[in-house]
Amino acid sequence: MGQSEIISALTGTLAHKAGDQSIGAILIDAGRLSLEDAERILRLQRQKGLRFGEAAMQLHILSRADIDFALSRQFHYPYLTRGETAVSEDVVAAYEPFSRQAESLRALRSQLMLRWFDGDPARKSLVVVSAARKEGRSFIVANLAVVFAQLGERTLLIDADLRNSCQHRLFGLENGVGLSAVLAGRAGAETIQRNAALPKLSVLCAGAPPPNPQELLAGPLFQQLLLQLAEQVDVILLDSPAASETADAQILAVRAGATMIVARRNATRMWRVQGVSDSVVQARSTIVGTVLNDF
Repeated sequence: MGQSEIISALTGTLAHKAGDQSIGAILIDAGRLSLEDAERILRLQRQKGLRFGEAAMQLHILSRADIDFALSRQFHYPYLTRGETAVSEDVVAAYEPFSRQAESLRALRSQLMLRWFDGDPARKSLVVVSAARKEGRSFIVANLAVVFAQLGERTLLIDADLRNSCQHRLFGLENGVGLSAVLAGRAGAETIQRNAALPKLSVLCAGAPPPNPQELLAGPLFQQLLLQLAEQVDVILLDSPAASETADAQILAVRAGATMIVARRNATRMWRVQGVSDSVVQARSTIVGTVLNDF
């Protein structure tokens, strides 16, 4: 079988195909499969009537991870490959969409869609809060943003922690100009950044720490910004500062209209969670639920 015949077979109906390219063609383009190995796979596939992936794994040429990678490209389910992007590996849903953690995040996504993101234009924003630092709040909101984007929802992640921001580090983005500049009237929508590998996800980083974060978040510009952005996206997720340290989280709860509380197993004190809950209720924000982070 010559090279042109191999390529023809890989792009035609002989290989298991669901999108514009076959599994073999995708893996060759990605550098995960050579033409010589593709020929061996195609030969066994024809002899035994197997799917391309099944034949490849019988020959021990491809791994399950290789097949999952190709299938994700076929079905337009984006995820990242380590070493090819600046996104932190803490964003597990972007790198390991078939892992236990990602499955838990998808289950959480489903609950949020049932409880809050139901298509109502007034229910597009959700702030994720926690009582203290290092309870997994930023980790949860970053990974939730990814799984919503993988679902095909136009998703915007806003880092509204203007004191100790970290979403720019998680997603490998510039943080010179961000939300703080927008709320100060010094920047606009051009500060929103995207990752080409996750086309449905946009991130508005916090930007330079301002001297007056509470005043900026409580000002009219932030409410106007959320209303304008809600017309362009399906889901807006907001990261927040630790609720026990400032009143910023309470202000964000008012602005978003809905709140999800994150607690960490064997770390968060229940009285702190109750305090956060009480402050959110006082702010007349809907508490969608509480997540126990055990990752």
